Amino acid sequence: FDPRQYLGTHCYGFPKTGPHRLRFLLESVKDLRETLKKKGSTLVVRKGKPEDVVRDLITQLGSVSAVAFHEEVREIL
Repeated sequence: FDPRQYLGTHCYGFPKTGPHRLRFLLESVKDLRETLKKKGSTLVVRKGKPEDVVRDLITQLGSVSAVAFHEEVREIL
């Protein structure tokens, strides 16, 4: 979770992420983790800037051969 996506406000002073959306996201991640666990896998969840968190995970794991990611689409107003 990148705090920059959830903290502060967006247009017209509205929060970037309201309480209902945040609850939905957290419940979805929890459900995904439980589903993966049943299949013998896991889900790594971290909070921080992706550019820092991914670098730290690669360092911790030591044997990473590939990294895949996507970039959030930003709305242009």
